Amino acid sequence: METKIFQSDQIEEAAALLRNGELVAFPTETVYGLGANALLAESVKQVFAVKGRPSDNPLIVHVANFSMTEEFVESYHPLTETIIKHFWPGPLTLIFKIKTGSLSPVVTGGLSTAAFRMPDNKKTLSLIGKTGAPLVGPSANTSGKPSPTTALHVYHDLSGKISGILDDGATEIGVESTVLDLSGDQPTILRPGAVTQEALQEVLGVEVPLDKHLVKESETPKAPGMKYKHYSPETSVLMIKPEDWQKAMEWAKAKDKKVGLLVTPTTANKYTSADCFVFEDDTIEAATRGLFSGLRALDEAKKSDVIFAEVFPEDHLGLAYMNRLKKAAAQNYFSEK
Repeated sequence: METKIFQSDQIEEAAALLRNGELVAFPTETVYGLGANALLAESVKQVFAVKGRPSDNPLIVHVANFSMTEEFVESYHPLTETIIKHFWPGPLTLIFKIKTGSLSPVVTGGLSTAAFRMPDNKKTLSLIGKTGAPLVGPSANTSGKPSPTTALHVYHDLSGKISGILDDGATEIGVESTVLDLSGDQPTILRPGAVTQEALQEVLGVEVPLDKHLVKESETPKAPGMKYKHYSPETSVLMIKPEDWQKAMEWAKAKDKKVGLLVTPTTANKYTSADCFVFEDDTIEAATRGLFSGLRALDEAKKSDVIFAEVFPEDHLGLAYMNRLKKAAAQNYFSEK
């Protein structure tokens, strides 16, 4: 199969493929998604096959406007209107109870709920509109590997397996959306992202807890990205606390291990390595934007025995960064023990 790269003037062509049941990857402000018509169960099944993803994982349904959700949702949380007004389109996925039979179990993972998002990307909103149906859109990569933040990343993983990729350059945020569960009484964050816990609580005026439960391989998650290990390159990853950098570098030298560094410019100036991915600047925004690209670049270079990754405080956007990094590192920090 030839995988075609679509530009802005070819969105109708890409939409026609989706209407016909084929797979087309699309850009969002977070990461690239692997698109299939959410109303065509056989197409959605292809998504799992192409990604090598367990079919019990629920998928996020991408819509072009809020009214597209009404065909499927049984009931809305009282705070839904406020949330939509402030955060859609944007990097926030909402989980609702749905009408029985309104979506295939292939989409929902057999659950009575489904996840919906309106991405903040004009090309993709146009693509959904021209398709005339919502699109499922898990990250457009091989399952378990770092998510794609450019069309080239998608092409690397899925070339010859999907019909096309709608190109819109590099994504702005770099990690997947926040997932907010609205199927119960209390809004609960199941996956942190760029819409932070603090921002939600400020807008809603209520406590919005973070569910830190990590799902085992045998469990069905309520939202994507809740597995213990995820986003992982082939090369092992260790998280390095600020006070441990010198000891970690000395340990690697003593063990004759080639180290790849995933770091800020400040840390890169202190420690050297033949294989190094440096974030654009020292901010958490730059680190989040570069996390998956950096993991991919270091892994594909195949120069390192281990990747040392810089950590950030677990608050605000740092919560999303550390959530992904911990899973990429299988929860492992450097330790001399």
